[in-house]
Amino acid sequence: MKRFTYEGLPGRVVFGAGALATLPEEAKRLGTRALVLCSPEQKTLGQQAARLLGECAIGIFDRAVMHVPVETAEAACDLAQTLSADLCVAIGGGSTTGLGKAIALRNGLPILAVPTTYAGSEMTPIWGLTEGGVKRTGRDPRVLPRTTLYDPQLTLSLPTGLSGTSGVNAIAHCVEGLYSETANPLVSLMAEEGIRALGRSLPQVVRQPDDLEARSDALYGAWLGGVVLGSVGMALHHKLCHTLGGTFNLPHAETHTIVLPHALAYNASSVPEAASRVARALNAKDAVRGLVDLIAAIGAPTALKDIGMPADGVERAVELATTNPYYNPAPLEKGALRRLLRNAYEGRPPEPYLQ
Repeated sequence: MKRFTYEGLPGRVVFGAGALATLPEEAKRLGTRALVLCSPEQKTLGQQAARLLGECAIGIFDRAVMHVPVETAEAACDLAQTLSADLCVAIGGGSTTGLGKAIALRNGLPILAVPTTYAGSEMTPIWGLTEGGVKRTGRDPRVLPRTTLYDPQLTLSLPTGLSGTSGVNAIAHCVEGLYSETANPLVSLMAEEGIRALGRSLPQVVRQPDDLEARSDALYGAWLGGVVLGSVGMALHHKLCHTLGGTFNLPHAETHTIVLPHALAYNASSVPEAASRVARALNAKDAVRGLVDLIAAIGAPTALKDIGMPADGVERAVELATTNPYYNPAPLEKGALRRLLRNAYEGRPPEPYLQ
């Protein structure tokens, strides 16, 4: 066995249908003056959380948006400071959790996360901020949520399209965790199990959105994906998605869904053991084919042009993706990356890019 390092991340998890009801007592563990964060679309849910918190809730900031623009983060930080908040309750998807992290980074407030998607951000010490069309990311233990409430009932209203792409986003964390530079046996076990749980549950969630058992299975897989993302480094796929999302303001989950089969095809020959584990988890003969089939089964988009990427964006994305690149098990070659992004832009099938 190769030498490895494993460091467990601290954090309290409450998982199960109805977990939202524990919000008041869980909040009391962390503070007494909670600022509730949510997106404009989930303002009603933010108001529900505030009602549950009662006097502990001192305000609602309902302007969380994708990729955490620095202007939005500064406004939320200023409000937290003005209200003398000592706790952030982030209820919603990865954008809302990311906003909480921005506040934690600047103001040092603890975060209680209540995820309603499968983003996984609630399990990581990774923050991201977008300024001037460039998304910066970093790691800081201060931004890791102290407590996370996983309530599958909150995902029942998540549209099937977003359920599917959010779940593939979680699978992406697991896939890259298997061939991470800092991979270790325990995280790899969680990664494979996360892919397995999401691979079997997402088609059922799309077919029958009110299937609470399938929703629970998907949320379980997303939790594992988040732990993987927070525990080990990522590679080419995440670099490409951060570049595309921050530069062209593309929807986060859909971008991950479109790019993932291509990124795995790029790396598969360099990481045969990891690719084999992905295939096994998806009950497929080939890892890339298994991902393509899963994405087809959930009816997710397959072309970047269909989610807002401009036609002239490929060259800019190639240059940005090869500037300060992440670790990757296969060499980064501009010609191969250009083909990858062109295929992803047009919605063409992945190919062995480094042959």
